Amino acid sequence: MASAAIAGAGLVIGAVFLILGITGVVSRLARALPGSIAAGLQLGLRLSLAALGIRLIETRLWLGVAISALMLGLMRYQRSPVALVAVLVGIGVGQVLGIAPPFPIPDFGLHLPHLVVPTWAQIIHGTEYAVVPQIPLTLTNAIIVTAAVSRQLFPREQHPVNERNLAITTGLGNLLSAPFGGYLMCHGAGGIAGHFRFGGRTATAPVLIGLVFVVLGVGFGESGYAILKTIPDAVLGGLLLFSGIELALSSKLHEHQGGDLFLVLLMAAIGVALNPAAAFAVGLPIAYALQHEWIRV
Repeated sequence: MASAAIAGAGLVIGAVFLILGITGVVSRLARALPGSIAAGLQLGLRLSLAALGIRLIETRLWLGVAISALMLGLMRYQRSPVALVAVLVGIGVGQVLGIAPPFPIPDFGLHLPHLVVPTWAQIIHGTEYAVVPQIPLTLTNAIIVTAAVSRQLFPREQHPVNERNLAITTGLGNLLSAPFGGYLMCHGAGGIAGHFRFGGRTATAPVLIGLVFVVLGVGFGESGYAILKTIPDAVLGGLLLFSGIELALSSKLHEHQGGDLFLVLLMAAIGVALNPAAAFAVGLPIAYALQHEWIRV
């Protein structure tokens, strides 16, 4: 897709979720869904994270195993910056052994993004190929499941993380970034799981991460992205593996019995094999059939 078509898609999907959030429609959708739906999506996502981590570790097996062992040892100390240490060690090993792209010469300066103005034809093209397939995934994984995971990880926090706020911020994020070349973006349950697993428990963590990326993009331009590419895939795999396993083990399967438990496991399997949208499409009619006792498991 051309950059202008991507920008058009970002504007459309931003408008869609901003409207869903402001009107409260997304909250009503989330409340209408049976609890087994969110549980199945959550479990599938957690297992998918672990599976993706294993695939990335396999790209450089010895390094992935070594980094995973290092993280496992550091996790014994609660205040240890496990993820940061793993990334820095991974970059160092990659540079010394020449198994990662060479560290670039920083191109420090002012690198401002260019304004991208799509035509109506490009907006329609972006909507057809990017917005329509993405809406179910964003609604399930980025909003409904992210809100559920937030409530599970922070049960005693008085925070405003809910489906409405996630939809509004998803909409605003896309509307603000799309005209400047930003790709379609959303929140993610996997992201919050990773933050939580490696110690990011307050707003300070995402604020610092955001500042780092702004500095890399505006201050270093293409060389900023090249710096990120020096992190070996096997190191990223270790991070994903631990995030996925931790959350999969914390799934409260004991709260679901009989037909509900069957549905949770079925949706998790479909989510891993295909994607959350497919699991949602299959699980929703089954959930209502079980709820009204049209079928028995």
